[in-house]
Amino acid sequence: MKSFHSLMLPLATVGVLMLPAMLQAASLGPIDSSGVQVQRQEQNGIAYLSGGIGEDESRAIQQTTGYNLHMTFSIGTENKYIPDVDVVIQKAPRQTVLTLSQAGPLVYVQLPAGKYTIVATRNGEERRDTADIGSGAARNLVFHWNGDS
Repeated sequence: MKSFHSLMLPLATVGVLMLPAMLQAASLGPIDSSGVQVQRQEQNGIAYLSGGIGEDESRAIQQTTGYNLHMTFSIGTENKYIPDVDVVIQKAPRQTVLTLSQAGPLVYVQLPAGKYTIVATRNGEERRDTADIGSGAARNLVFHWNGDS
């Protein structure tokens, strides 16, 4: 009986130490698609996805292929995802190809090759970036605001 108790303590310790790894592995599991509301949309012939609220929806978007511009919107020191960003994508000055209201926190877009200016606005505060879209890997842009509201 004494050897049984001395064996149980190390096994219990290993179990507790493995818990974080098991939880992380669980998060890599299948997506519960019943709660995922992300659907491919199109505007001016440009296909896009917008969403990512909740872990399943976020993972569903991140696992999609065929979109060559990936945008992420976050706020504050904790980099919280935010879903309330207005986005304008322009191919040339005054040539808008996509306009989205209350988009995010993830937006994936399929753009023709070319150079684009992306303007992301939240609560009147603007962020700008450019993306040179070609045939290579997807371009990833992160737009971050410092406030917490």
